[in-house]
Amino acid sequence: MRIAGLVLAAVLTVAGVAQAQDQQTLADIRQELTVLHVEIQRLKREFSTTGSPAPNLSGSSVLERVDAIEAELQRLTRQTEQLNQRVQNIVTDGTNRIGDLEFRLVELEGGDLSTLGETTTLGGEAPTAVAVAPSPTQPVATDQVELAVGEQADFDLAAQALADGDFQTAANLFSQFDQSYPGSPLAPRANLRRGQALEGIGDTREAARAFLASFTGDSEGPLAPEALFELGAALGRLGQTDQACITLGEVGVRFPTSAPAGSAAQEMATLGCS
Repeated sequence: MRIAGLVLAAVLTVAGVAQAQDQQTLADIRQELTVLHVEIQRLKREFSTTGSPAPNLSGSSVLERVDAIEAELQRLTRQTEQLNQRVQNIVTDGTNRIGDLEFRLVELEGGDLSTLGETTTLGGEAPTAVAVAPSPTQPVATDQVELAVGEQADFDLAAQALADGDFQTAANLFSQFDQSYPGSPLAPRANLRRGQALEGIGDTREAARAFLASFTGDSEGPLAPEALFELGAALGRLGQTDQACITLGEVGVRFPTSAPAGSAAQEMATLGCS
């Protein structure tokens, strides 16, 4: 949790740059909690039946009835997988929001940010996954993780805009992606690329927030070293040298063999970190 406290302290400094724009009261936080409660209640309604089941299992022969049963089983399996993905997305998004609210409450009350622990998963610990037989019409999958319909295409569209140097369009598309697919497995990568797009249009403060979101979204993942380095470099460009040096130093500590560790060392030398 050492890095969590350091990164939270770093982003607190970033937030201070735009304090006039981002002031938030306890009433605002209470409102966000109300929204989360409504979302959870809506999710609970998904588990309520809407009437008597009426599967179509008709057929003139045993084979036709078996085929009908198999088709109905595949349909129910697909619906179960889609609902499971929705539950996972809401749990991930809700947990992240609650963690953000905890941070803001401690900040408003003047508490010690370094004492914040890991946010408890919304709804308790995730149950053990049950393997489901694949069907021909399963949702698109990337690295064994299911994606919503159109999710990969939307990400690729934003990534192409970034590659083409259209930073404003890329920033807008990645922002829309984050809103359209909360809890997406592509979220850490999308936030990292969004930060790079924001850097391209000169919005370093928002870029730093995007890099932080990428790192906290998967602090042990393959993109974590790059996200942490980009966050430290952005803090340096914002003039927050002390926080930048601390953040950049953690890149080498946590990910000593990664390529960003070398870049972080060079950046620290440029900033004159001791």
